[in-house]
Amino acid sequence: MALILDAVKWRKKRGMARVLDALGAAEGLTRYVGGAVRDDLLGLPVNDIDLATRIVPEEVVERLERARIKAVPTGIDHGTVTAVSDGHPFEITTLRRDVSTDGRRATVAFTDDWKEDAARRDFTINALFADPLTGELFDYFGGLADLEQRHVRFIGDPFQRIAEDHLRILRFFRFHARFDAGTPDEAALDACTARANDLVALSRERIADELLKLLGVADPSVTVEIMLDRAILRPVLPEIERAAAKRLRDLIASERDSAVKADPLRRLAALLPRDPAIVEAVAARLRLSNKAKRRLICAAETELQGTAHALAYRCGTECAVDRLLLAGRSRDAAEIAGWRPPRLPIGGGALIERGLPEGPIVARTLRNIEDEWVAAGFPGGEDFERIVDDALKSAS
Repeated sequence: MALILDAVKWRKKRGMARVLDALGAAEGLTRYVGGAVRDDLLGLPVNDIDLATRIVPEEVVERLERARIKAVPTGIDHGTVTAVSDGHPFEITTLRRDVSTDGRRATVAFTDDWKEDAARRDFTINALFADPLTGELFDYFGGLADLEQRHVRFIGDPFQRIAEDHLRILRFFRFHARFDAGTPDEAALDACTARANDLVALSRERIADELLKLLGVADPSVTVEIMLDRAILRPVLPEIERAAAKRLRDLIASERDSAVKADPLRRLAALLPRDPAIVEAVAARLRLSNKAKRRLICAAETELQGTAHALAYRCGTECAVDRLLLAGRSRDAAEIAGWRPPRLPIGGGALIERGLPEGPIVARTLRNIEDEWVAAGFPGGEDFERIVDDALKSAS
């Protein structure tokens, strides 16, 4: 693990130098912070870079505008301004301390103390700062040692951190799944277990967002099993039972065997009962989009008749891949992944032109043609014409 950031490389990122110059990085007023620092030290790709500053939000806006950098007050009451420099966004947050919290939101006051700001963050590995000019790291709570061990640990008292923001329960397990997956920090695990009922106070949208992020890591199965053993999800998702851990493990194995891209919604489907009515209720409770809701309900159906391509034609490729992977049919899922079902090459009007009388018989004959066409593997040309001729003969 690197023990210093490559300051020259970071400064070369598009739009970065202008923002740093505007915010007094050379005078020690602004530093890199959080996930970008953590991921760079681990050699992981860095996407969004966040900045922490001693400068109060209103002055941040003034400095950016003087430098002709667009300033967007995305969360200015809580100290956050987004700078759009050369078309690239950077989130800038003034150093803060909590005045009061209720588990969902915090009232903050601004400070110029780096350690005080670090103390209000969730985990030690997320409270690392780096000097933009030298790459020097600032670690106030042992985050570097934890990062070296891939160990996720709350800053200070886990109960206090969870009381400040109940979502940190789920965030702890997400970071464990992403960076650790060994034995969780004992104090953190005990606190999350004891305070699991606090999740009830959160909006279901926040719970869904965090849960899907957790399920989106490479292999969350070990972490999810720990969560189910400790009944972490029971207060908000009692439908997910202990036995669901094996279904998730099996699905992840199927995803790997098929080389089909892992998907958090599909993994959520593995955790839920294969009962469309229950799944629909859960999706509504989590305030999932209509598209996500329909996908979960479709995945909950167990019908797998016919070939993989026939299934994809009937219910859509995405849903067919979900059902096949959930059933352990990784080879079939790989075969149809990305496949676009063809359209039936004939319509009711063409059947009437070929002598079929108008009425219900048209729709019935069209269904018979479609069934035979699908069963035959979607043939075209003469083979399809034979199917049509046979159907018309049967209808006459």
